Amino acid sequence: MKARAVIAIRATGALLAVVAAPAQAHLVETGFGAFYDGIAHVALTPSDLLVVVALALLAGQRGTQAARWALLALPLAWLAGGAIGAAVATGATLTLLTTLTFGIAGALVALNARLPVSGVALLAVAAGLAHGYVNGGTIAPGGAGRLGLAGAVTAAFCLFSIVAAQVTTIRVGWARIAVRVAGSWLAAAGILMLGWLARSGL
Repeated sequence: MKARAVIAIRATGALLAVVAAPAQAHLVETGFGAFYDGIAHVALTPSDLLVVVALALLAGQRGTQAARWALLALPLAWLAGGAIGAAVATGATLTLLTTLTFGIAGALVALNARLPVSGVALLAVAAGLAHGYVNGGTIAPGGAGRLGLAGAVTAAFCLFSIVAAQVTTIRVGWARIAVRVAGSWLAAAGILMLGWLARSGL
């Protein structure tokens, strides 16, 4: 009975992430200004939220040095991608690419992949550029501009640093397994999203 409940919870969480994905094309207005709109954009966009969590889990697994390099690489790449996206302002969501980033990162966490520090940093750069580009392209037309992008980068930085810092301190075996299980959920959400995209013809 417990196994069925766990499977149901996993499936429900993954489906909720998949269902909300199309909302990434719109800027959420909080009423507190463009900066906070940017923070809300990351918090309420499943692909952005999940990629930051997945990368933080992965970097934390690989240790303090990997977490530090990724903490530097992700926001800078997000900012650079956002600047490019804002300049182009196509409004492209790149749903397939942004799904692959968190799905692959989640799978690497689940596998406890022994990536070198440079590998983790490069993955953070690639994800940051992709998600930043989408943010810049969708935030700028919404009127948030630079402040909105700054909010999005700040949200990614803060969330990443909190999660990665916690994971790097884990020494207990069961807790490390829990991190891998979380990675498997992220990978499962990515697979479900890819299936939905394939069915939708996107």
